[in-house]
Amino acid sequence: MADEVKELPKLSDNAQKVIEMVEKMTVLELADLVKVMEDKFGVSAAAPMAVAAAPAAEAEEVVEKSVFNIVLKDAGSNKIGVIKVVRDITELGLKEAKDLVEAAPQTVKEGVKKEDAEAFKAQFEEAGAKVELE
Repeated sequence: MADEVKELPKLSDNAQKVIEMVEKMTVLELADLVKVMEDKFGVSAAAPMAVAAAPAAEAEEVVEKSVFNIVLKDAGSNKIGVIKVVRDITELGLKEAKDLVEAAPQTVKEGVKKEDAEAFKAQFEEAGAKVELE
């Protein structure tokens, strides 16, 4: 098998130029190129993986998440109100809270219990912000 020579298809001049350019690129340049091509053409360069079927006898268990991260997606038009909520929840200073709100989307607090996370989300929404619990 090692002695076999794989015959490549005849390429157009443009395709041949692309191959020559790719051969001269660094690994970092190739990685960036792959990312851009994946985004632009909506494809994935990952090799397909075989997935083993789950045993049919086992019933699916639904595990409810109990700890959440609070992610500020958008501060809305009432930034001052949102900054106040951030300061109350995180105990950040005014500048730090303002910077966090203006840099949305940002994680405001991590590892919050479900009840507290829902209460914080309600406070943010009351202030006009868009928040997700992750």
